[in-house]
Amino acid sequence: MKEKLYTIPVNEAFDLDCECPVCVMRRNLEKASIEFTLGPSYMEDDVRLVTDRIGFCANHSKELYRQQNRLGLALILKTHMDEMIKEVELLAKKPALGGGLFKKKEAPVVEYMKKLEASCFVCKRVEDVFERHVATVFYLYEKEADFRVKFAASKGFCNKHYAMLYEGAQSALSGKLQAEFLETLNNLYLENMKRVRDDLEWFTDKFDYRNADAPWKNSQDALPRTLLKVNSIDV
Repeated sequence: MKEKLYTIPVNEAFDLDCECPVCVMRRNLEKASIEFTLGPSYMEDDVRLVTDRIGFCANHSKELYRQQNRLGLALILKTHMDEMIKEVELLAKKPALGGGLFKKKEAPVVEYMKKLEASCFVCKRVEDVFERHVATVFYLYEKEADFRVKFAASKGFCNKHYAMLYEGAQSALSGKLQAEFLETLNNLYLENMKRVRDDLEWFTDKFDYRNADAPWKNSQDALPRTLLKVNSIDV
C-alpha cells in the first residue's frame, strides 16, 4: 500500500530502535509545536488570539524559554498578560455566589485561574494531532501486513502508551484482529519490560565489587530506559 502523508510519522517512529514508538511520536509533535509557537506564526493574529487566551503550562513554558527566542516569547507573554489582567479586572468585581447548604461556589476569579492553569496552547496542539497518530497505528495494523510485522518486532511500550493502545483497540479493532493485536501487545509489553528489568538488575549488580571487572552487557543505559518504560520520561 502506498504510504500516505499521515502514515509517515507513525512508520518512522516504529522504524526506530526505541523503547516506545508512541513516546517518539509524541516527542516529535512536542518539538514541532514548540518550534511552531516561536516561529513566524507568533506574529499571526489567529495564533496570538489563542495564545493570549489560554497561555502555556509550566512544562512547555520552560521548553519555550530554552529555545532562546527571548523577544518572541516576551511578545507572546506580554499580550497573554494583557488578556489575564483584563479578565481579572472584570471577574474580581463579581462576588462568589453561595452554592447551597454544604457547598460554596468558587469565586469567578478563582474559577478563571484554575481554568487557565489547566490550559496550554502547546498541549492542545500536540493532543489534537497525537490522537490522529494513535488512530493511524490501528489503521495501519488493520490494513498493512508489513506494519503488523513491524509492530510485532518493536521493543514494546511504556506503561502509559501500553494502556492507551490496549484501550483503543477495544473500539478500533474487532474480532480475530483485535484478539491478535492484544495478544501481540501484551507479549511485547511483558517481554520487553522483563528485558529492561533484567538490564536494570545487572546495572545494580555492577556496583558490587565482585562484579567490577564483569562486562556491563546492555545495562549502562538501563536507568533512563527504565524511566521511559515506567514513567514515559525521556532523560
